[in-house]
Amino acid sequence: MPEHPLPDQYLARPSKIVAVHVSYRSRAMERGTLPQWPSYFLKPPNTLAADGDRVVRPPWCELLAFEGEVALVIGTRTTRVSPAEAWDRVRWVTAANDFGVYDLRYADKGSNVRSKGIDGFTPIGPALLEARDIDPEKVRLRAWLNGELCQDAVSGDDLLFSFADIVADVSRLTTLEPGDVILTGTPTGSTVARPGDLVEVEVTAPGPGGADLSTGRLRSPVTEADYVLGPPGAMPRPDDAQREAAYGVRGAPGPADSPADLLAAVGAVSTATLAAQLRRRGYNSVTLDRLSTTRPDVSMTGYARTLRYVPFREDLFAEYGGGMNAQKRAVEQIRNNEVLVIEARGDATAGTVGDILALRAQVRGATGIVTDGAIRDSEALRKLGIPVYYAATHPAVLGRRHVPWETSTTISCAGVTVQPGDIIAGDADGVIVVPRHLAKEVAQDAAEQERQERFIAEQVARGEPIDGLYPIGKKWQAAYQAWVSLPDGTDQPAHDGGRQA
Repeated sequence: MPEHPLPDQYLARPSKIVAVHVSYRSRAMERGTLPQWPSYFLKPPNTLAADGDRVVRPPWCELLAFEGEVALVIGTRTTRVSPAEAWDRVRWVTAANDFGVYDLRYADKGSNVRSKGIDGFTPIGPALLEARDIDPEKVRLRAWLNGELCQDAVSGDDLLFSFADIVADVSRLTTLEPGDVILTGTPTGSTVARPGDLVEVEVTAPGPGGADLSTGRLRSPVTEADYVLGPPGAMPRPDDAQREAAYGVRGAPGPADSPADLLAAVGAVSTATLAAQLRRRGYNSVTLDRLSTTRPDVSMTGYARTLRYVPFREDLFAEYGGGMNAQKRAVEQIRNNEVLVIEARGDATAGTVGDILALRAQVRGATGIVTDGAIRDSEALRKLGIPVYYAATHPAVLGRRHVPWETSTTISCAGVTVQPGDIIAGDADGVIVVPRHLAKEVAQDAAEQERQERFIAEQVARGEPIDGLYPIGKKWQAAYQAWVSLPDGTDQPAHDGGRQA
């Protein structure tokens, strides 16, 4: 149960945020070395954020990593105290998340100014635990990514340096002021978060009488930036070494889990099969209905890049509709293997995308465009290499009905909620949203379903009745396994024995 709301003064402007590089044994072992003493870096106060605030991944970055941490808030001015005195200088304990983009770590040689000094990259809260009420050796830290537990450690079991040791060490040369925040390091399990993900961190500890005290879960929804990042200055530069560091040794994606391979696995099966697999998992509201496609001969798979329009209003269009508006920013931010998904409220009485911007999206690497409004320049769109899914065609321009409003946010398209980073698949049958956390297992089961259906189709073509065959029943299992074992899983002769089994 949360004990104390987070006072405003601790989210305002502490004089400094001190962060420990490595202090958990599990994290040190993950990196292959045990430090003799703590090492630190500073995060500027502008990085502070509260529960529920968005964490915005900068443009061109792919390696936004989270690190759940226990945060100490200093209560009194502290200079050169001993470890025995240090804990008494801590007023509050709370949850924190030390976000950083590994794409920019190379630029500052360990200072982390660019990679971790970004606005909003240090959420803390949502509530405070009185340091006097808890045993610093029994503080438990947990972090979740989209509801899946990633980090779980207890201070007395895993810390290389106690909280008191850290406070005492910092105060040897740097005076700690009331309200200063110390991030005490992160245990193993931190990994990469993407737009559309939700990261949660909670700190708990036994309180007086033995009942657990809790900060509550610190929630940080991840979104994509809607600003432009360009030179002068260092630009994001991810490489394989940084990918390994960002994902962690235990969390690094294998070949079958990489973003490109995940899309390939989803794209290898039809939307009809994906719909069936998602329905088996209780997902019935993931098909974008009543849309047509410019290219029924081309399948589409990609991560969602979202764009929302609001209803036309003269003053709002004058302010937001011109120049580099949200529509143009979304197109200019498109990356390889992304699908632009547009919320137009189902209003098909004005175009929502035309040939020039669609061509630009294709050149930038988009695999498709989806809108629940109208398209214009439809004949030109049909000549593009990528498919465009749409509700209608219309000659009028965007400004007749819509104001381009925002990008990289959760939207509703054709009656379906779409989050940035969702997997969007489309073919001649339509468009479907595959939640990313389900994509791997859905793709695997869908591939098996289609393999079984190929076997069934072969048997039906030979005159077999569907009773007990569709779906494959017990009497056909042996024949199916024999068919699967063939080099191509095809050309199996008729299985009279299968009918009799």
